[in-house]
Amino acid sequence: MNWGFLENILSGVNKYSTVIGRIWLSVVFLFRILVYVAAAEQVWKDEQKDFMCNTEQPGCENTCYDHFFPISQIRLWALQLIMVSTPSLLVALHVAYRERREAKHKKKLYEDKRSIDGGLFCTYTISLIFKIGLEVGSLLAFYFLYNGFGMPILLQCSQEPCPNTVDCYIGRATEKKVFLYIMGCTSMLCIALNFVELFYIIWKLLWKHFTKRYVPVEKSTLRRSQLHVSRESRFTSAEHFENTKVCTTETAAVTVEKPASPVMQG
Repeated sequence: MNWGFLENILSGVNKYSTVIGRIWLSVVFLFRILVYVAAAEQVWKDEQKDFMCNTEQPGCENTCYDHFFPISQIRLWALQLIMVSTPSLLVALHVAYRERREAKHKKKLYEDKRSIDGGLFCTYTISLIFKIGLEVGSLLAFYFLYNGFGMPILLQCSQEPCPNTVDCYIGRATEKKVFLYIMGCTSMLCIALNFVELFYIIWKLLWKHFTKRYVPVEKSTLRRSQLHVSRESRFTSAEHFENTKVCTTETAAVTVEKPASPVMQG
């Protein structure tokens, strides 16, 4: 399976994500997609051929394999990766809608098209809830379909057309168990990161509303005090100017009324 398309999609979504969202993407790339492509696919490559039963009855081996593995584990793992990555596209589509709307109206409609607020906040929250639900659903599917995350070496099967209870053996059972544990641990880590990111964006939105409601009041109070000081300064300057003007007028009047000095005759 070619995972390049999924990598390109998630790389595009990365620029619209929060810091925690980028950590989630790194975990998906390194510990899920990379592990799947580099190692897990090779381990489960010939899983049905590696499943052997100690009987020559035609159809017994295939029936037992279908009974114990109704869905191939590696295909269910791939389906899980695709499903948990798809909700991230909602955020990219919403940002693209904002950009198209601004281009249509030919004016700036948003302070920041990538800011997680308004409708984008709802889209981001829905995508996180979907990711959490799909992760939990996939883990439950693994647990109930395969009776846990273990991988026994020996299985006993009595399905038709087997003549009696036969012993069946799974190839590379221990190696598969290790990869299943890795898959389970990374899924739980991604669920935890999704919960943290959900709480983070809710807290960030509440803090933004808090600052909008209370901080402008403080700013307006400061602005009023500055305006009051400015008015007092102008009033003081005007008063000083009037006093100066009066003093200058009085001085000029005294100068005019003062008699001229007699001229000395030689």
